[in-house]
Amino acid sequence: MTIRVLIADDQQLVRTGFQMILDAQPDMEVVTAVADGAAAVAEARRLRPDVCLLDIRMPKLDGLEVTRALAGPGVENPLRVVIVTTFDLDEYVYGALRSGATGFLLKDSGPTLLIEAVRAAAAGDALVSPSITVRLLRHLAQPRRAALPANDPLTERELDVVRLVAKGRTNQEVAGELFVSLSTVKTHLGSIMGKLGVRNRVEIAAWAWESGVVS
Repeated sequence: MTIRVLIADDQQLVRTGFQMILDAQPDMEVVTAVADGAAAVAEARRLRPDVCLLDIRMPKLDGLEVTRALAGPGVENPLRVVIVTTFDLDEYVYGALRSGATGFLLKDSGPTLLIEAVRAAAAGDALVSPSITVRLLRHLAQPRRAALPANDPLTERELDVVRLVAKGRTNQEVAGELFVSLSTVKTHLGSIMGKLGVRNRVEIAAWAWESGVVS
């Protein structure tokens, strides 16, 4: 299956570079590349791409506003958004993930990580630049000791999965550390998301740091 990608960035050189990288992949196709946030929202709603790559700072609507419009809380049939930006600012990262983004990359992360992030988002997973993942969650999540769901608490094994996800482990790494199959990890993640009322592993990690499950 071909992964259909929308690119939104106000710099033509960036749009062209990203498009060349992604179109060179046998399983990817850039369906449109736009220069501002308003066009990104309009084209994303019209084309329904599998993944939207958004810059933070754009004319008309910034990347956070576009993310909320396409993937934010309450959006019916949300799209998958990956933020790709020059700005390694915690408030941007946290704002993007809280707005519904499933990934956050710095533009200097390189082609390999960009491709991995698109594939992860298309598969319903999330990828955040390794340099900021744990730093972000540890720094921004003020422990509130949020209660576990009273009617449907997490099991001890689910808490094990949560702790590893919060430390930036991939599904494969979680499976290896817990000596379970990859499908079992995915089953646990599905159950955890249902109990916590979150939509992806990034939100699971944020909840873990905020609630004090990891410290």
